[in-house]
Amino acid sequence: MSTDVREAAAHDNARWCAAVCASHGLTGRIDADAWSVPRRSPQWYPDAVTLRSGVDPAALLARIDAGAGASVKDSFADLDLSAYGFRVLFEAQWIHRPPADPPTDPPLTPVTTPEGLAAWASAHGGGELFHPQLLADPRIRVLARHDERGAVVGGAVVSGDDPAGVSNLFTHGGDPGEIWRGVVATRPGVSLVGYETTPDLPPARRAGFLPAGPLQVWLR
Repeated sequence: MSTDVREAAAHDNARWCAAVCASHGLTGRIDADAWSVPRRSPQWYPDAVTLRSGVDPAALLARIDAGAGASVKDSFADLDLSAYGFRVLFEAQWIHRPPADPPTDPPLTPVTTPEGLAAWASAHGGGELFHPQLLADPRIRVLARHDERGAVVGGAVVSGDDPAGVSNLFTHGGDPGEIWRGVVATRPGVSLVGYETTPDLPPARRAGFLPAGPLQVWLR
């Protein structure tokens, strides 16, 4: 897969991380090398995301609070932060689905109210991570699948325009592939990117996503 796809996926992921941090009052910095925040990001979110290969590790870590608990998303899996007290937390693959005919699955339902977001976040497991400010951003779509009683049983976030990034995909007791297909049906004709760890990759692949290159997340 071309480097351009990986760069597009990294940029989209960085913009999503920036939006989450901004909703928590954290202002980030972005340039050709990376997106970063100077203070610790919310739980499960990196303090920096690299946007090109060959970023200088020392310069990158100087941009963040690099103490215990710091994390870096190495978008091109070419950093070595072990000398700085970091270890690889997990490895994953960027994924890409070119524009194509959407599946016949029904699209997911947009979440549009703070109450709906709270129910979605509770089902997701993110709790207080997702603030209502996210709903005001026209480039962010929080999407849900409901059961017959109206309870949230799955969902995802789609951010950006084209390509659009897929993140935070989850399901309770169902087929994650159905949620992936629902995402595609929600954004027909749009190129989609995201990432998954190797064990979680098959459902995305069955929905038409292809591996686009490795990434790593480092944790101190």
